[in-house]
Amino acid sequence: MAADLKKSAEQKMQKTLETLRADLSKVRTGRAHAGILDHVTVDYYGTQMPINQVANVTLLDARTVSVHPWEKKMVSLIEKAIRESDLGLNPATAGDVIRVPMPPLTEERRKDLIKVVRHEAENARVAVRNIRRDANNAMKELLKQKTISEDQERRSQVEIQKLTDSFITEIDKALQSKEAELLAV
Repeated sequence: MAADLKKSAEQKMQKTLETLRADLSKVRTGRAHAGILDHVTVDYYGTQMPINQVANVTLLDARTVSVHPWEKKMVSLIEKAIRESDLGLNPATAGDVIRVPMPPLTEERRKDLIKVVRHEAENARVAVRNIRRDANNAMKELLKQKTISEDQERRSQVEIQKLTDSFITEIDKALQSKEAELLAV
C-alpha cells in the first residue's frame, strides 16, 4: 500500500517535471529551433492540425526556421497561423517555402520572459508539494484504518519528502538552465 502510494506520487512528480520542461521549451529565446512551431495549429480540411503534421519544419540557420508545406494551397494558411500565433513571429513566403526569422530579443523582453519562466517553475514546485501533501494524507488515512503501522507511516513520509526535495532540485536546475539560455546574447 505505502509503496504504491510512493510510486504513484513519484510518477505524478515526474509528469509535473516533464510538463515544466515542455513549457520551458516553448518559451522563445533569440535562437531558432524546429520545435518552436509545434503548438501552432492550422485548419487542414476542417481539422486543426499542428504545422509539423502538414509541412516539413527545418532550420535554415541559427535565426531562421523554414516551413515547406506538403500541399501548395496550405502556404497561405500556415503563414496566417504563424502570424496570428502568440509567438510574435513575422513569416515571409518565397514561392512555396515559408521563412520564419527569429527577431532578436530586447533586454526588456528577456526580463519579461524570465518572469514567465520563474512563474512556470513556481507552479511546478507547488504541484510537486501538493502531490507530497496528498500522499502524506493518504498515508495518514492508511494509519487511521490500521493498514500500516506508525513506523511505516513515518518512514513513508521521510521517503516522500526526499522524493519531493529531489524533484524540486530538478525543477530549479531546469529553471536555471532556461534563465541562462534567455540571458545569453
